[in-house]
Amino acid sequence: MPETNAIPQASKPSRQWLIGLLLLAASIALIWWFWPAERQPLAGGRWGDGGPVPVRVATVTRGDFPIELKALGTVTAYNTVHVRGRVDGELVKLLFEDGQRVEAGDLLAVIDPRPYEVALQQALGVQQENQAQLHNAESDLARYRGLYAEDSIARQTLDTQQALVNQYRGILKSNQAAVAEARLNLDFTQVRAPIGGRLGLRQVDLGNLVSSTDALPLVVITQTLPISLMFTLPEAELPAVLRPFRAGQTLRVEAWDRNEKLKLAEGRLDSLDNLIDTATGTVKLKARFENAEELLFPNQFVNVRLLVETREQALLIPAAALQFGARGTFVYVIDGQDKVQLRAVVAGPSNGQMTLIEQGLEPGERLVLEGTDRLRDGSLVEVVGDGQAPTVKQTSVRTPADA
Repeated sequence: MPETNAIPQASKPSRQWLIGLLLLAASIALIWWFWPAERQPLAGGRWGDGGPVPVRVATVTRGDFPIELKALGTVTAYNTVHVRGRVDGELVKLLFEDGQRVEAGDLLAVIDPRPYEVALQQALGVQQENQAQLHNAESDLARYRGLYAEDSIARQTLDTQQALVNQYRGILKSNQAAVAEARLNLDFTQVRAPIGGRLGLRQVDLGNLVSSTDALPLVVITQTLPISLMFTLPEAELPAVLRPFRAGQTLRVEAWDRNEKLKLAEGRLDSLDNLIDTATGTVKLKARFENAEELLFPNQFVNVRLLVETREQALLIPAAALQFGARGTFVYVIDGQDKVQLRAVVAGPSNGQMTLIEQGLEPGERLVLEGTDRLRDGSLVEVVGDGQAPTVKQTSVRTPADA
């Protein structure tokens, strides 16, 4: 019978040799890593423990810090009017250009007025006829009253004439209403701008028949001076807006382009909705912009920055100097011996470049900005450059807890 365990016995020494080689390689690597001699940085950028760690630093400063809330918004016209003909007829004149700015009352188009002129003349003729009949009936009524006073006619004859006069008076009032309606329809043949604003592209060409029931308007007018901006904020940020708004403060609102590189316009918060949308947990806000340069366009999507507060002379550090750990937020502070101390801080709002510090630092202290990977509390550092603190920009504010 062949030996069944011959193969395992032959492979066992090879496995032991492999494990031994791996342990030896690991021991050599650990000895080299912790060797106290000075070393240059490795390819990966890590430094040895035998010398100071090169770092870039920044200084704690004081400055005014604007606290802003950021949102996405949609530009909406303050008023939008779909201009339609109010009477039926042929479109005989178009007196506007596409995109033209108009004032309220400007003549835009003319519908053929001839049928309505004829209708007005007819109504005037009927009115004149009834006026003559009324005048004749009133004259007869005056004579009947004299005859009745002389007891020459019966009372019923006088009453019948009085009723006839009242009937003619009612007919005349109907005639006057018909004349007024005919005049109004004739006026409606001249299509005028109901509001001032900018025209869109015309939707109907000259010579077409138009009607008051047409789904397609002649043109659309949008009021862009001023213009409004609709945006939403989470309900958690609502108290920061309500306090200054209810106190009567004017809250500045800025509209930026999609890339947040160009500020399009600056306005103010105009109003808030009266309820929170339970489906999204947000509330709608409306801002007003004078839009003098007309850079805001109806239905345009923009980035919104709402200034709710400005902290004056606040402690500021670059956002990159703030570290996050299991025990909260902290920074590496460099002392006079070029050693770092790990110090816990209370961080406030941040705009992505600068962070406001509520507690834990003093102005002028140096913080490690770059090179924190190899630092521990008490590590020796070598300052190779000062990090230039960025300018405080008015942009979205988020606290570390929100991040």
